[in-house]
Amino acid sequence: MNILVRNGTIVSDGRSFGADIYTENGWIKEIGQKISQSADEVIDATGMYVMPGFIDTHTHFDLDLGVTITADNFDTGSKAAVIGGTTTVLDFATQDRGMTMQQALELWHKKARGSSCNYGFHMAVSEWNAEREAELDLMVEQGVTSFKMYMVYDSMKADDGQIYSALQAAAKRGCLIGVHCENYEVLQARIAELKAEGKTSPEYHAVSRPNDVEAEGIARLMRIARLAKTPAWVVHLSTREGLEEALRARARGQLVRLETCPQYFVLDDSAYLQKDAERFIMSPPLRKRADCDAILCAMAKGDIDFVGTDHCSFTMEQKALGQGDFWKVPNGGAGVQNRAELLYTYGVKTGMLTIEQMSSLLSENAAKIFGMYPERGRLATGCRADITVFDPNCKREISCKTNLHNCDNSPYEGVEVDGCARHVVLNGRLVVKNGALVEAGQGEFVFRKPGLEG
Repeated sequence: MNILVRNGTIVSDGRSFGADIYTENGWIKEIGQKISQSADEVIDATGMYVMPGFIDTHTHFDLDLGVTITADNFDTGSKAAVIGGTTTVLDFATQDRGMTMQQALELWHKKARGSSCNYGFHMAVSEWNAEREAELDLMVEQGVTSFKMYMVYDSMKADDGQIYSALQAAAKRGCLIGVHCENYEVLQARIAELKAEGKTSPEYHAVSRPNDVEAEGIARLMRIARLAKTPAWVVHLSTREGLEEALRARARGQLVRLETCPQYFVLDDSAYLQKDAERFIMSPPLRKRADCDAILCAMAKGDIDFVGTDHCSFTMEQKALGQGDFWKVPNGGAGVQNRAELLYTYGVKTGMLTIEQMSSLLSENAAKIFGMYPERGRLATGCRADITVFDPNCKREISCKTNLHNCDNSPYEGVEVDGCARHVVLNGRLVVKNGALVEAGQGEFVFRKPGLEG
């Protein structure tokens, strides 16, 4: 298929300019003024931004928590992703205890068959020992070059010594490890205190995990990474105090990668007072408005590298498994479809961010850091034809009834947003046309190379 995108404003590599783009057989063949090539599809992008296909660095599709499985699998989750302009998701293949990384990777490849957007995997590691370290080279050979470890959860928690050793082993191979940073022992003690006081409703979820719980975990990771002489990657940053700890590490000369999510600059903890507050239970929890402002300012300053979603959706019936106890409610929310429009509305429209910064946060930086650049994350001749035509003139109200995710709720329900992905080109095929999904199941596995930069 050949596609010609005309009359748009191309946003790539930190600049914007008016030009046409011509793609052929899945690749960008020409960028220039008034391209005259004939094409199977011609897209008029007048008044719209033509951007590299967005990359979501943090999704959880088809994740089995033991008590329940996420509402979205790769079929539904990837459809929601691509209609929102995301052409690649990096999902977490989870190596459960007693399982090898290879077994986890093979399982996630099966889960991802028929995906409607491209996909790659971070490997979430539940245990660290000589056997797991020996698998790192095997993962790299198969295009998995990033990993995740947890300071929390009984089934996933790694101790500080394991994180130290894993950081060193990964860095030797040019790989990056992201860490969920919270002080697990303190938050468990706080949950016990709240239970004893009969404070079990959703509003106490945030109380059990205050800012200092995240900030302490981030400060600890920074020191561990400094001792290990490796980079550090903080997933889903949510607090002003956590940001400060990361910036202190950067000031010491450490290489620190920071990811945040829309819920941490759009929503705040007043949501836990709503009648259906269970839908906002996620970890980290929603924070104060001052934290939201700090996250937005950090993005504007270039202190945050990329924006993921931590899409981990559950129906209200699944959320009700908590039976009124906040610590029993499945953690997570739906967001993979709404990331770009939320960032545009709360960042670009407010004047906090430029459209070039939006493109970097949604695509270019992730492509560079996670081994997909320069084929992805930019618009240039010789790049893969993953293109999002973003229309800034759209206006709508987010609703779970119109989103494509397989979930009867959204943390952004009723939020009014500007901008939308009007057209999406995936691997050279027009899969979203005039805001509608017209071709499903066209996603491919993205083999990523090692190296902390693209």
